[in-house]
Amino acid sequence: MLVQSSRFRFRFLFPPIQKRIPSSLSFSVASSAMDSASPSMLFLCGKSSSEWEVAKSLKINDTLNLPNGGKVSALLQSEINTFRFGEYAFNVDLFLNSLSTKRFGRFLIWSPLLPSTHDVVSHNFCELPVGTVCVADTQFKGRGRSKNAWESPRGCLMFSFTLQMEDGKTVPLVQYVVSLAVTEAIQDVCDRNGFPFINVTIKWPNDLYLNGLKVGGILCTSTYKSKKFNVSCGIGFNVGNEKPTTCLNTVLKELSTTPNEFRREDVMAAFFNKFEMFYDIFINQGFQTLEELYYRTWLHSGQRVIVQEKNEDRVVENVVTIQGLTSSGYLLAIGDDNQMCELHPDGNSFDFFKGLVRRKLE
Repeated sequence: MLVQSSRFRFRFLFPPIQKRIPSSLSFSVASSAMDSASPSMLFLCGKSSSEWEVAKSLKINDTLNLPNGGKVSALLQSEINTFRFGEYAFNVDLFLNSLSTKRFGRFLIWSPLLPSTHDVVSHNFCELPVGTVCVADTQFKGRGRSKNAWESPRGCLMFSFTLQMEDGKTVPLVQYVVSLAVTEAIQDVCDRNGFPFINVTIKWPNDLYLNGLKVGGILCTSTYKSKKFNVSCGIGFNVGNEKPTTCLNTVLKELSTTPNEFRREDVMAAFFNKFEMFYDIFINQGFQTLEELYYRTWLHSGQRVIVQEKNEDRVVENVVTIQGLTSSGYLLAIGDDNQMCELHPDGNSFDFFKGLVRRKLE
């Protein structure tokens, strides 16, 4: 039973080495590229004939749109080659040929320039097959936690996809499955290509780190309709854009003597191949089945933090040690007095948390 809620702040007693960086994932796109009056080109693509039929229907019926009256120009996969997008454009065929899923990622929406991939899938959720993914080469109104904006240029992998869930208690945990799938996908690409080991780690609840620097983030949002939760999951990850922090290819170059590079298409296909497997385990057996693997990847096991709690007109400091996650997905910690507690985020800050709520476990 959870009792005795109290607001508090904490700081790391022995924090992981992390360099302070700007809160944006990547540099801003040139303002000339942000002409909202121009329609966003959405190329509707699929792995099989069933997805192609969906694409044709969406185009014929002019179904898709963007929030706030944003204009869309829907085109088919076969029309991609009628344009010249350059060598940095997302290679749809490479992605689809590397994909081995039965549900996720098979229907693909690709755009060379888009306000937000998350807006495309969340705004059109009911018109799209569950498992649809939207990926953009550049986006200029990307979304982060607490309404933070993320502007991401060429070289960054930015995509959002849909899933549907019935049990509301498990919805908050799906972001951890997504985070785990990203880290495992990176390792899979390394193994398949003979790359050196690159250790991407998870900073709870939804950030991805490499060599102490933030290189990615996860955003999951949901709405409830017809007794189901419509969940939109967004991922931003620095694959080839080394600023403002670092990226996979910069670290790979430092570790490798050969001119190898990560490709966004390989990373995204590996993600969905991993995610579909993890998601099935998560739904059928619960997150606890994945916890051991998750804890190998996150930064916080055994981490000691100083908790600052207000007690009337005094501030009392106590030290707690992070043990893992509770069944509801919050941080499980233990005090030096052996009292177990649950830590809840209460706000959003680049420096972990501005404030939290602690609930003692009895």
